[in-house]
Amino acid sequence: MRYRTIGQNPDTRREVSVLSLGAMRFGTTTDEATSYAILDRYVEAGGTFIDTANNYAFWVNGTQGGESEQLLGRWRRSRGVGDGITIATKLGGRPDHPTSTFTKDVESLTAKTIRESAERSRDNLGTDKLDLLYAHIEDPRIPLQETVEGFAAVVADGTVGLLGASNHRVWRLERARALATGAGLPGYEVLQYHHSYLRHRTDEPTLRSPDGDLGVVSGDHLSYLREDPSLCLVAYSPLLNGSYGRTDKPLDPGYRNAGTAARLTALAEVAAETGATRNQVVLAWLMGGQIPVIPLVGASSVAQLEESLAAVDLDLTQDQRAKLDAAH
Repeated sequence: MRYRTIGQNPDTRREVSVLSLGAMRFGTTTDEATSYAILDRYVEAGGTFIDTANNYAFWVNGTQGGESEQLLGRWRRSRGVGDGITIATKLGGRPDHPTSTFTKDVESLTAKTIRESAERSRDNLGTDKLDLLYAHIEDPRIPLQETVEGFAAVVADGTVGLLGASNHRVWRLERARALATGAGLPGYEVLQYHHSYLRHRTDEPTLRSPDGDLGVVSGDHLSYLREDPSLCLVAYSPLLNGSYGRTDKPLDPGYRNAGTAARLTALAEVAAETGATRNQVVLAWLMGGQIPVIPLVGASSVAQLEESLAAVDLDLTQDQRAKLDAAH
C-alpha cells in the first residue's frame, strides 16, 4: 500500500492510504458478514481510509440512514480498531423523515444541526472523535458564515479533526474557505466529488440545482485543485458502478459525449499493454496524475476489492499516461 497526507495542521492532518474504501452499502445490500470480510481484507492490505455518511443507505429500507455508520461501529469494536484507521463521514444529506426517495427535505447546516449530527455519528461509529467530517451537500438556506463557524466549533472542542466538503459549487467552497481563513478558523481541506477517466456532463439540472450537477468534478474544480495543492480530492464512483469492465452494462447517459469513444479506445489499449484490467488502469491514472486523486472504491465482495487493491502497484509509463490524457 502507498500513503499520502491529507490536511495541513499537525494536530489534525492524517496519513491515509491512496485507495479509500466506501462503506455506503455495508449493513444494507451488503450483509454484515460480507462487509466484515471486505473491511478485514482492506486493512490487511494496508488500507487505512474508510468512507461513510450519516444518511447511508436510507433509500434501501426507507429509513433516515445510519446503517453504514452503525455497521462500522460494530466492526470497529469487534476488531479493536484504533487511531490507525481514518473513518470519514458526512452530514447534511440525512432526510428529515424515513423515506426511500431522494428529497430536498434534509437536515440543515446550522451550527446546532452540525453539532447534533456529529454527535450521532460519533455514537454510531463508537468513537470520541470523527477523523474527517464533510458537509455532504450545500445548504443555501443557511448563512454560510454560520455553517463555517458551526464546523469550526466541533473542531475546537476536539470531537472532529479534519473538515471537508462534497457536492458544492466552487464559488461556495472558496467563499467558505475565505470566511474561515479570515476568522482564523479551520476550513475545508478535503473535497469529495464524482470523478473518473470518462468525463460526465455537468450542465443538466438535478434535484439540488437547476444549474447542473453539483457532484461532478468540472474544469473549475480541477483548476482550483491545481492552484492549491494543499487540497485533497477524494473521487467517488471512479469505476462507474462496473461499466468499464462490463460490455453488457450501458454507460450512464451523462457519459454519452464526443470524447467517450476515444477515451474508451485509449483505455483498452493501455489495459492491453499493461496486462491490467480497465478498472485498474482508471484507478492508476487517477492516483498518479498531476492532480493526485484518492479514488473511493466500493466493493460487494472481497474479489472486487482485490482488483482495486492491485491497482495501487500499477505504475503507468509517461507514454501510457500521455495517451490517456490526449484522448478526447
